[in-house]
Amino acid sequence: MPGLTGYIVRRLLLVPVVLFVVSVVVFALGRLTPGDYVEIQAGSRARPETIERIKEERGLNDPVYEQYARYMGDFLTGDLGKSVIYRGADVQEVIFPRLWITLQYNAVVLLLTFAIGIPVGTWAALKRGTWLDPLAIGTFLVFASVPVLVTVPLLQWLFAVKFGLLPSGGWEAHNYLGVKLGIFSRQIILPVIVLTLPGVAGIARYMRAQVLDVLDQDYVRTARAKGLKEFVVVNRHIVRNALLPIATIMGFELSGLIAGSIFLETLLGIPGIGLYTFEAIGSRDYDSIMAIVLVGTAAFLLANLLVDIAYGFIDPRIRLSGGPA
Repeated sequence: MPGLTGYIVRRLLLVPVVLFVVSVVVFALGRLTPGDYVEIQAGSRARPETIERIKEERGLNDPVYEQYARYMGDFLTGDLGKSVIYRGADVQEVIFPRLWITLQYNAVVLLLTFAIGIPVGTWAALKRGTWLDPLAIGTFLVFASVPVLVTVPLLQWLFAVKFGLLPSGGWEAHNYLGVKLGIFSRQIILPVIVLTLPGVAGIARYMRAQVLDVLDQDYVRTARAKGLKEFVVVNRHIVRNALLPIATIMGFELSGLIAGSIFLETLLGIPGIGLYTFEAIGSRDYDSIMAIVLVGTAAFLLANLLVDIAYGFIDPRIRLSGGPA
């Protein structure tokens, strides 16, 4: 697939440009906003000359562009800096284990969101014009309208305090063939429920719109005119063709889940990247904030690239090079 190869190369060439722009913006915002981690750690009783001496030793009084050049030079060699929260620890040693925790339950949420949202959206579209259509979509819209800050305490009280069915928070991982996994523990149930139910509404509504569009196509009417069973028509002709645009939002859905993990992990005490991001922002941990943003941006770009590549395999008519089908 020469067209696919050229498309991948063009997209990969854009990755350094996007990362550069993001890094400049985030670095400037971190350095130009009032306050820094030296003042926060030293406290209000520290003498001004002591704070200035520490800033001078750590290069925080240098011009912003010099600080940026020094940081990016270290970043390109694999040095993501030192963590302020975990003093003396390398940032990469802190964020990657936490990122692994966040990705575990988010992968389960993403799978369940599409596994539930696609059938719900399809069923709602097939029941258009009846009361079952708004009921199916409206039920999940109720969950989507409630903020995480309200959902988490409510479910903690219901499942942990009232009935004692689930732990109120935390994270428990076990070794499976040398890999630490927490997706088989009871601690994962609560965060999965909190993130899955609101996410189903968006997928279901999008799938419903796509199915309604496909229902009016000639090939669907032809399939029914041939006498095919409704189950075969729905699965082979309707759902299959409606699924293609759904792949577009997979990358955006994953990035949205990780962003929502900041509040979720803070409330549930899950030691993931979301909780660490919240702590890093509060502590003005510049190196950690930069590393989290750059790694997250690279992962987002990679996820969307993989989705676009999958288009060429899902539907052979699509030419990613922009040529005619």
